[in-house]
Amino acid sequence: MTDRWARAEERYRQREADRRYRRDDQAWGREPRAGTEGVGSATDDEWDYLEDDDTNVIPRYVDDEFDEPEPEPEPEPAPARRAASTRTKSGARTRQRSESEAAEARRGGRKRPGSRSKRTRVASRKAAERKRRRRTMLLIAGVFAVLFVGAAGFAAMKLMDGYAPAEDFAGPAGPPVIVRVQQGETALQIADTMAEKGVVASSAAFYEAAVRNTNMNSVQPGYYAIPSRSPAADAVTALVKPESRVGALVISEGRQLHDQHDVNTGARKEGIYTKIAAASCIGTGPTPRCVTYQQLEAAGASMDLAALGVPEWAMESVRQVPDRARQLEGLIAAGSWDFDPTGSPEQILKELVSASAALYESTGLLQSGGETGLTPYESLIAASLVEREALPQDMGKVARVIVNRLKVDQPLQFDSTVNYALDTTEVATTDADRTRVTPWNTYAMSGLPATPIAAPSAAALRAVEQPEPGPWLYFVTIDQQGTTLFTQSYSEHLRNIDRAMESGILDSGR
Repeated sequence: MTDRWARAEERYRQREADRRYRRDDQAWGREPRAGTEGVGSATDDEWDYLEDDDTNVIPRYVDDEFDEPEPEPEPEPAPARRAASTRTKSGARTRQRSESEAAEARRGGRKRPGSRSKRTRVASRKAAERKRRRRTMLLIAGVFAVLFVGAAGFAAMKLMDGYAPAEDFAGPAGPPVIVRVQQGETALQIADTMAEKGVVASSAAFYEAAVRNTNMNSVQPGYYAIPSRSPAADAVTALVKPESRVGALVISEGRQLHDQHDVNTGARKEGIYTKIAAASCIGTGPTPRCVTYQQLEAAGASMDLAALGVPEWAMESVRQVPDRARQLEGLIAAGSWDFDPTGSPEQILKELVSASAALYESTGLLQSGGETGLTPYESLIAASLVEREALPQDMGKVARVIVNRLKVDQPLQFDSTVNYALDTTEVATTDADRTRVTPWNTYAMSGLPATPIAAPSAAALRAVEQPEPGPWLYFVTIDQQGTTLFTQSYSEHLRNIDRAMESGILDSGR
């Protein structure tokens, strides 16, 4: 009995030593040392349950992008040998399972075989998610590939177009087309207009020809008659020719609507209507298309003043003009103008009258009456008198004489107003001319004429708007150089007239 308990105690100590201080050769099932056979060794039947366990084949999932790889498992040591026991095989297996679970705990808490199904489900879900991500990435890559191929094709097509010649007409050219060049337009903008009007086949062809022609820098704003369906180079050549420009009108200061003739030379001084008719011609050859002088005169006498562009501030006075043929006098200002020659006579006059009214208003005409007491239309009449009577350096003084005489109701007695109603004119007038009563003759009436007597300049308008201060009531030009003397005294004025007579400037040709 004592030996039996001693042997049992020895087996217990040996088992505890093996559990705590296992050697590697023992843990991996190497041959036991001599003298230890049968001590702590287990039979094959005792380890059968470990062969049935599937823990050594549990799959390990490592996500390629996000999961940290699991460390390689350490080799599992072989089960520790146990001391021989008289217990049953079932009891030995139960004890060995407890020892195996304790060993698992010592190795870092590996999961028991029962957790295999849970890890397998997690791995399956992650694998499915990775498959979906791959499918999404493939779809996005396909879309980008399609876009890249399309963009490459478009770029190639544009590159091919860049090397293709621009569309152009081969000729022959057709009838002329009126093209307007606006202020500040570039060659590219002009090219677009040419293509829209049918002058050239494409704006690119015109632009390429334009940049090769240095004369394009001299093209001015205005209207041009260019043959339709022209080769681009021919269209550029036509545009830079001075004779291609149409509707260009220059009105000198003091010009009147109708033609006049000089008494001494018989020379004709062309009126504004004649100037407009000449500028309206389109085409060359024996039969150019033009608006005639007679058509313009008839249109200018129309009672539809709004259709002629008469401004509101002049409307009532123009309605009261006694001679309809002269109702637009002074409403077309001196200066350089451009008009569309394809318009009707009424449209041409409206374009010029409207532009002139805007010019007049820009000088301050509508606000000038406070100092002079004149309406805008009366200021326009006075400015036309200044234009015909004074040199630029004397305009302010002549304007003051007009204002001073109107204030005291003294007749103006200007020879220019006598000449206005005459076919033939000269600086001097005869006694018979001065006694002829007309709506314009300021010798035969007091106040201003019925209309302006000429196209005033902006300088004449400013002189009337702000006359030079002074008491003058009389003035006379005494020589051919234009020397003009001003005075408040009538007796002095008579002496100045004698000096003018001596110089011959007041000699009449009749």
